[in-house]
Formats: sequence, structure tokens, C-alpha cells
Amino acid sequence: MMVLMFQREVAERIIAKPGDKPFGRLAVLAGWRTEARIMFDVAPSAFVPPPKVTSSVVRLIPRASPLPCTRTTLERVTSAAFGQRRKMLRQSLRSLGADPAPLLAAAAIDPAARAEDVPVAGFVALANALDAASGLPQDGVGTGEL
Repeated sequence: MMVLMFQREVAERIIAKPGDKPFGRLAVLAGWRTEARIMFDVAPSAFVPPPKVTSSVVRLIPRASPLPCTRTTLERVTSAAFGQRRKMLRQSLRSLGADPAPLLAAAAIDPAARAEDVPVAGFVALANALDAASGLPQDGVGTGEL
């Protein structure tokens, strides 16, 4: 378990859920490997000199069984998907170099969906579909640790 302090805005990005405005790559990657929760806020007056932002303490508990996925592929998929946040996935995933239609079909994701509406499990399925399409082995919880 990790207990860390971040600016409130970063903490909100870490714990965001699909459909929330701050949901992005950070939320997907953190949500894939951990269960994150804001424990409490720390007022600027707690520091000397006081910053201009509120801080939040976030607890990250590692998942006992994260969904199997290659970390580097998941990072590529989320980078492509959130790189053009307001575009539909069928367009934003073109930068992966593979036709996004079969990847989206294999992951059971609507091609008209936007990245901010896809759950963590959907991104993991996309990463696994990309690995399968590339002929790469899917190696459990991934190469390297988050």
C-alpha cells in the first residue's frame, strides 16, 4: 500500500472513473494496478509558506489480481486514445499503426466511443487485442512495474 500526497487536481485525476471530466491516462494506469481513494484534503495553511493549492492524501492499494496485460502496450493504447481526447476511438487509435476496427471489435468497444467513456477493463482488452494482432505474447501483468 502507498499513501501519497498530491495537489487536489492530480489526486482527482488518479481516482477518476469513466465519464468523469478528469478521467484520463493516469486514472487508467493507476486503476489497472491499484485501488485508489482520496483519504482527506490538506489545507494550504498546513504548510509554510502556504501554497496556492489544496493538497489531497491518496491511498493506493495494489490489486491482488490485476487484469493481465502488457504495461508498455497499455501505455501505447492510452496514449493514442487520450492523445486526441474528443475524437472517437476509431479515429484516435489509428496512430497505433493497426486498423482500429478489429481491435475495437475484439475488445467489445463501440468504435464511436470516446476514450473518457471506456473503463479500465476496456483499455486492457484493447491492449491485449493489439498484442494479439501484432503476434506478441500476452505476458500476464506486463513488463516492468508501475
